[in-house]
Amino acid sequence: MSRRPEGPSLPPARRAVLGGTLALAAAALAPGAAVASPRQPDRGTRAFTATDATYANDAMTSGGDPYVLFDEPSGYYYAYCTGGSDDGYYFGVHRSPDLSTWERLPGGALRADDPKQWGKDWFWAPEVYRNPDTGLYYLFYAARMGSTMAEQYFLHADFEEPCSIGVAVSRTPEGPFHNIDDRPLDYHPYKPDYHDVNLIMDADQLTPPATEEEGRTAPLGSYIPMIDANLLFDEGRIYLYFSSNAYRNWVWDTGLGKYIEESNIAAVELTTHWWRDPEGATMPTIHPRYADANARTGTADELRRDGFVPVLTYAADPQPWEDAHVNDHATSGGSKKDRRWEEGSTAWRHDYVHAGERRTLYYLTYSANNFENQYYGVGYAVADHPLGPWRKYPNNPVLSQNPDVGMYSTGHGSLTASPDGSELYYVHHGRTSPTSPDRVVYTERLRIDDHRPDAAGHPLLTIDQSTGDEPVPAGTAPFRLTARPVAVNVGGTADVACVVRSAAGAAFDLSAPENRVRAEVRPAGLASVRVEDGTVTLYGLRRGTARLTLVYQRRRADGSYRDVHQARHGGRAEAVRVTVPVVVR
Repeated sequence: MSRRPEGPSLPPARRAVLGGTLALAAAALAPGAAVASPRQPDRGTRAFTATDATYANDAMTSGGDPYVLFDEPSGYYYAYCTGGSDDGYYFGVHRSPDLSTWERLPGGALRADDPKQWGKDWFWAPEVYRNPDTGLYYLFYAARMGSTMAEQYFLHADFEEPCSIGVAVSRTPEGPFHNIDDRPLDYHPYKPDYHDVNLIMDADQLTPPATEEEGRTAPLGSYIPMIDANLLFDEGRIYLYFSSNAYRNWVWDTGLGKYIEESNIAAVELTTHWWRDPEGATMPTIHPRYADANARTGTADELRRDGFVPVLTYAADPQPWEDAHVNDHATSGGSKKDRRWEEGSTAWRHDYVHAGERRTLYYLTYSANNFENQYYGVGYAVADHPLGPWRKYPNNPVLSQNPDVGMYSTGHGSLTASPDGSELYYVHHGRTSPTSPDRVVYTERLRIDDHRPDAAGHPLLTIDQSTGDEPVPAGTAPFRLTARPVAVNVGGTADVACVVRSAAGAAFDLSAPENRVRAEVRPAGLASVRVEDGTVTLYGLRRGTARLTLVYQRRRADGSYRDVHQARHGGRAEAVRVTVPVVVR
């Protein structure tokens, strides 16, 4: 039986309200605050700069389970993904000035030879949180441990899929991060009332008992493996959400008349002292209320039996769209299990005004069905408190396969905001066809309509789904294109140093196909110019002084390029350009 914590709150939170609708930037946990969202609009520039720049989900960025962090010091968005790293690293790292044109960085977030590496394999679902007061970045991730450590956490060396959550720290968003400890979180969530049917199954663990009565002969109690960590900072508290993983969780489905192995979403409150540590040497710990909360009375257990709060389970809130794999054992000829998944959660706070009254709700997106399946999708739930009770939106899923736009297996994303904080975006992975083996990153506009309630009276959440041309996130502009004057010898060449920056000061990767500059020299007889792979090269033809004009372009969904225009404070729209002198010697 899990316990919900009670007692006095920690110091009140300082929340950044994005666009007057969302408290996403989390809490001020003195001395630091988790900055998960961009800064407020600079009303002198970004908030009143219009641009015709667009982006399209071009499926060019590989990665699964993307988590996006806006890094205030650099002005970049960073996306951390399952896979996509160089050899010798875990978790690919990409950065972007605009949430849409991603530049893959070399290496990865976590070195495989980290001296405190406790994980054996299955490095999944990275999420990174920055404390602006200490300047530290914390990486939460899931991995599978070896048999020796599995026995320490699950009391069974052969425990099936013994996954847990690790934490690493860095002073830069690019890493590499370093494990704080040589083991995962000291957290042992335990289900005391669960009949561990795995203990009466054969070694393949594919076929559960045929009846509920037989299943109830299994020993009571089991530890929960954990993946897909997500943090919510709220009112001075820190909450850890995680998926209990499907493994070791057979649930009797009365309607189907059989056992289904399920992953559910649960939560626990963390302490805050680790967040305040200026050295980043302290591992997060669970709040004392949860430690051994499920212990057996009058016994001394070998391992703590920690509590947790159920967040989402199929039994508590069944939705048929989550049933895509409940007959896999038969359809696969006995090679797969009958399963359900609820995982990949992201929770946040939403403040809004209704009938003149300020209100607060909590939203949580999650993924259901197998990530390899075309029917993988995203739903959401709403609660009045971070620990619930949570209720699913009855018309889930809100994001799923869409053959009309060529997007399949949509799931496991994260929430962030536009550079000026006025828009919300859901960055997730998907596939370009039902059979494609590769996951790619998509950026979708997410909307919470405070004036359009759902059946429960909650503001309605919707997610756009597009591979066409969409406006760049608000506050990306004004763009700034700069270049240095250049000198070139007759018959020689010279590269032109030029850069395009966003309003937050982040540079665009001009070697990426989504961005480029168009160049021309006047008069043409003095020099010629070529642009290739983001490099602008001048060729000297005869002596004299010319002028080089560079214009910023973005690629459209149809593959063509168009000049980018912008207008400040309602003025006339002009192309993003710069002209510099060229001396041919």
